[in-house]
Amino acid sequence: MIDMNWIEAHQGLLLSLAGLSILMFVGSLISLPFLLARIPEDYFVDPQRHSARMKSLHPVAYVSLRLLKNLVGWVLVLAGILMLVLPGQGILTIIMGLVLSDFPGKYTLERRIASNRRVLNGINWIRRRGGHAPIVPPRISNPLP
Repeated sequence: MIDMNWIEAHQGLLLSLAGLSILMFVGSLISLPFLLARIPEDYFVDPQRHSARMKSLHPVAYVSLRLLKNLVGWVLVLAGILMLVLPGQGILTIIMGLVLSDFPGKYTLERRIASNRRVLNGINWIRRRGGHAPIVPPRISNPLP
């Protein structure tokens, strides 16, 4: 049973959480199609991982962009986790955050997640709506169900 006294005492907190939830929902609706469109079609099958473009930058620019990319990635992962219980596209947001972040075992994890038919269908549906070619599915021995 909900304690009405607690709700009345914490109205500010509840309104802040509702506002944050709405902000994350709208932010995910706006950013996910843009971010998903930026993934190369062969991202999950190309061993080069399209990193040569960034490595050709000045070292300060390279490090700065890499830090910014990781910061945005981890913010998306955290927002996606929150969206699992709040309104928003939680799983896709987590995947986009993982794609942007750098960590050991990232490539293997991405390929396993993207091998899930539902996840890949969701990614490709959004890409198709934006007029982009579908992602080539990864070939792994034991995909996620």
